Parts: sequence; C-alpha cells; structure tokens
Amino acid sequence: MATLTAPTRPAGTAEDVRPTQRRLGPGDPIRFGGLIGIVALLATWAGGSATGLIDPRNLTEPWTVVETAGTLIENGRLQDSLVTSGVRAALGLGLGVAVGTVLALISGLSRIGESLIDGPIQVKRSIPTLALIPLLILWLGIGEPFKVITIALAVFVPVYIHTHNGLRTIEGRYAELAETLGVTRAEFIRHVVLPGAMPGFLLGMRFAVTSSLLALVVVEVINATSGIGHMITLASNYGQTDIIVVGLVVYALLGVTADGAVRLIERKALSWRRTLAS
Repeated sequence: MATLTAPTRPAGTAEDVRPTQRRLGPGDPIRFGGLIGIVALLATWAGGSATGLIDPRNLTEPWTVVETAGTLIENGRLQDSLVTSGVRAALGLGLGVAVGTVLALISGLSRIGESLIDGPIQVKRSIPTLALIPLLILWLGIGEPFKVITIALAVFVPVYIHTHNGLRTIEGRYAELAETLGVTRAEFIRHVVLPGAMPGFLLGMRFAVTSSLLALVVVEVINATSGIGHMITLASNYGQTDIIVVGLVVYALLGVTADGAVRLIERKALSWRRTLAS
C-alpha cells in the first residue's frame, strides 16, 4: 500500500527564505518599541531627581517642568511661541525641500545639469550653514526672511544629496528595458526614475527635519524676539531652568513628531520593499 508523503517545496522559495530572515534578522517588531528608550530616560530623570542625585539647580525635576508647562499654557505664552516656531520651521523646511528636490532632479537627470549644480552644492555641503549667518544677517537683516532662508539652507543639502544619490543608483537595466519597449523619456521618469528615487528622497527628508530644527534653534536663540528659542534665552538670563527644560522638551516633541510623520509616509510609500525591518 502506497504511503502519502507531504509535498516538498523547491529550494529557494519564499517559504524557505522567510524563516531564515526571522532567524538571522533583528527579530519581530516590538509594539511601541520606540517609546521604551524614552520611558527609560524619563524614569532615570525622575529617579535621579527624587533621590537627590540630580541637583535641581542644574536640571529641574520632571514634575516641576510639568507644572511650569501648565502655567505657560494657561497664560498662552507657550502656544504663541510654539505657533511662531512651527511656522518658521515649516516655511524653511518646505522651501528647502522644494529647492533640493528640483536641483536633484536637474542634476540627476542631466549631465549638463550635474556639471553646473553638483559642484557648488558640494562646496555648500562643506560649509556649515551656521558659518553663513553673519553674511545672511548683512544681506537680509534679522527679520523673518533671514530665519526662513537660514533653515532652508540647512534643509536643501541633505534632500539634494540623498535624492541625487537615489537617482544615480537606479539600475541601468531599467533604462535598457524602457528603450527596448519604446517608452518615452517622460514616461520613464514618471514610472521608473521617480519611484526609484523615492527611498533616497525620504531618507533625505528625515535628515532635513533634524536640520530644520537645528537651524531653528540657532536663529531663535541668536536673533529673535519670539518663538521657543526666544523663550529659552529669556529664561536663561533669569536662571529659570524649568522654562528652559520646557522649551527643550517642545523642541524634542517637534522633532519626534516630524520624524514619525516621515517614517509613516516611508512605510506607506515603500510598502513594496522587503527589508530586515519588515
């Protein structure tokens, strides 16, 4: 009597690969894993303050910071500063992303464009944006245009670099296939080039968000009469550590929120990719 045996799968199928990825990869995603380190940091801060290991003159207790934040919210000072800083960061980020993306497309899709654009941007990349502040003040004054343009200058370089790299690393066989099929240049750019450059663009966006907040802090601390940085500067003059920490927490929340939004877009837009993090 013949015996039935389970059908065997050919080697190299997806069913064979996925367990290997789980065994050798970083493991299954941890729900709310990104919050674990933050909670541990807050717990260390609270424990150090409660036991006296952290001097409140150097770092205010977390419960005092929460109370101060409540007071600032009640009198409207925190909301006004947050709106001012948020508008500055958003305008600078939007302008920088637009400029960086356009320049990357021109440079990445044309040898002539690359010859004209890539060199000056590499020079700008080697010059910190903060070193340009004295010149920008001479040219623009210390008004809002100066702040927005400073943020944009800090933003467009990472967007350009990563988007340009994404364009240049698209495999040449796609262009050969498109030529064989008679695809027009416009269709090739729309259906192959832009999707292929998307991972690099989104990576550049994550760096751009961080750069925009760094530039925002600098322009608000140095030359501003409003915003979170101005609030921190005034608090520093009067030794109000609690207000300083509130401002730093707001900056951190802005950065984490913006980075989380970009990462969410990245997961949605690049859901077709299978990586170790998938």
